Amino acid sequence: MEIADQLRNEILAGRISVGERINEVRLSTKLNVSRTPVRSALHALSAEGLLDYECNRGFKVKEYTSKSLSEAYEIRAVLEGVACRFAAERGLSAKQKACFEKALQMGDSVVDRFHGSEDQIATYRAANVAFHETVLRAADNPILRKTIETTLTLPGATFRNIVSFSERSVRQRHDDHHGIYAALCAGDGWRAEFLMREHVSSIKRSQIKLSCHTESLHPIENT
Repeated sequence: MEIADQLRNEILAGRISVGERINEVRLSTKLNVSRTPVRSALHALSAEGLLDYECNRGFKVKEYTSKSLSEAYEIRAVLEGVACRFAAERGLSAKQKACFEKALQMGDSVVDRFHGSEDQIATYRAANVAFHETVLRAADNPILRKTIETTLTLPGATFRNIVSFSERSVRQRHDDHHGIYAALCAGDGWRAEFLMREHVSSIKRSQIKLSCHTESLHPIENT
């Protein structure tokens, strides 16, 4: 995995905190590489909007306001909705259906016996990522995918992020996935688009409500 990919994953997972400074020397030692590729990776992530650079102080993980996060969710809801419409209109391949059904079955295994353990949370997070990733693959539009991925560079807005792991919220999110998949299988592009937009918008409302008491947002991945 490329250095930029490793760092991006660490930031989006919350393992590198919002506002945390990146020590180039320590990072190059940890990765057993010279500082040159590390510096290149940091500049790349800065261009993506994940890092801020300050002269004589280096790079740090960018902090986002609730307004920035709200705007990212608004765009993500629209674009993922369009991705669903494209996927429905193109029709799902047998392989894509198998990927969706595997993700839904993983979610079913959590929802049916939910008790909020770390193992269940990890399983549901993986199911959630797999579902949304399959939507993007099924849409088969590289430009749309790239644009959606831009909104996912905000730590709080990525679909790797799940706002709440209460039984009610997990069940609702998972029911949404089943409904979206049914619309995709039926080839109903407009309904698939509507359901995905509502799905992402509901996450936005929960995220903003949860974080409105603080000036800057931190990745919320396992609450």
